[in-house]
Amino acid sequence: MAQKKPFLLRLDPAIHEAMQRWADGELRSLNSQIEFVLRKALKESGRLKSAENSPEGGSHRGTDEG
Repeated sequence: MAQKKPFLLRLDPAIHEAMQRWADGELRSLNSQIEFVLRKALKESGRLKSAENSPEGGSHRGTDEG
């Protein structure tokens, strides 16, 4: 499994609450949901190499569809 890099992220409280509700609805942790959204945006913009495309580890549901 690839090593995860810790990173402090400051969020507007409304964004944090919305992301938490979304994560709860998708049965993911907030951290996994943020990574999911970032990975999807990077993939759609062509900024993520294919080798980096598949999630490794974390608490996700195993798909990249919400």
